[in-house]
Amino acid sequence: MSEPIAQLKMILEQSQRTVIFTGAGISTESGIPDFRSPGGIWSKHKPVDFADFLNSAEARRDSWRLKFMFDEDMQKAKPNRGHRAISHLVEQGVVSHVITQNVDGLHQQSGVPDTKIIELHGNTTYAHCLDCGQRYDLRLIKENFERDETLPICDHCDGIVKTATISFGQAMPEDEMLKAQVATVACDLFLAIGSSLVVYPAAGFPSVAKQNGATLVIINRDATDLDDTADLVIHDEIGRVLGNAVAVL
Repeated sequence: MSEPIAQLKMILEQSQRTVIFTGAGISTESGIPDFRSPGGIWSKHKPVDFADFLNSAEARRDSWRLKFMFDEDMQKAKPNRGHRAISHLVEQGVVSHVITQNVDGLHQQSGVPDTKIIELHGNTTYAHCLDCGQRYDLRLIKENFERDETLPICDHCDGIVKTATISFGQAMPEDEMLKAQVATVACDLFLAIGSSLVVYPAAGFPSVAKQNGATLVIINRDATDLDDTADLVIHDEIGRVLGNAVAVL
């Protein structure tokens, strides 16, 4: 075990209330392409702005086309060693909450209960009505759309149905942001994992934790703007680092 991983293991053992914050880096190790980074999906396919989605049927069709184009990678992806290590820490009572910028549902698949997960950018594995909140399975929506590009309409209130993700131009979910703030302020250890820490306001949580006395650990393959303020920084593969630190294969 390398010295940084041994140090992480010790920090985890001393923590009473850890919060984990995950970004795209943990999911790319499961084969899910990064959306925001240079060369990522959004640099090749312009995302549909939320206002356009609301106001234009054609924009909604573009959004669903992009959704189903990238679904294959999402559906093939399975939790990796990093996800399993986080799930183990939650099960052991070390981690109080997993705050995530990811929308792939891999934390749930790894065994982390929904009650422990705070999804800041929503979830792409299901859809919901923007008016009444009714939840919809994507299979029927996909069948209808691929047949003749029929746009889904809520069968409860005739509202617009959209994947349960936060789009460009859409307000961040107030309840989830508040939950994340409360969990961050209360933690004694904040692990920022696989995030470039440049997408705000979500990227502000590590600084909030540090300002409230928590130990800050950053695990990311590339450097971040917060590396200088962290107590421990590890630039390495997330699965290997977390898996070795908590002895999970």
